[in-house]
Amino acid sequence: MISVTSKSRYAVVAMAELARTGGSGPVPIAQIAERRDMPVQFLEQLFSTLRRGGLLTSQRGVKGGYSLAKPASEITVLEVVQVLDGKVGEEAREAGGIWAEGVGALREVFRSTTIADIASREASEAGAGMYYI
Repeated sequence: MISVTSKSRYAVVAMAELARTGGSGPVPIAQIAERRDMPVQFLEQLFSTLRRGGLLTSQRGVKGGYSLAKPASEITVLEVVQVLDGKVGEEAREAGGIWAEGVGALREVFRSTTIADIASREASEAGAGMYYI
């Protein structure tokens, strides 16, 4: 009933990586794929769709790559998911009751979480396990 595919999960993670590393210009897709251990061809397909959806921009050439089309703090997880998977949980809304409530809660979490939030969480989690003696 709620169809959020692995494409969306990979795309959110890749966009968070782009947010963390892309401040100085376009980032080559191979660099993102390597850092996140994703197949380049799969990421190319995702990024092509996200570019057509207005969430990424691309630049060709030696210094080419991808950039976020707007600040990471303005791109919600819901936007990413809907570009790749369509409307989240339309069938559940029609079913009503608890199904509609569940979809509403999921949509609210996705709507209120940005790519910047994901990047920040990942940075915190990566540092959380570090301690020095």
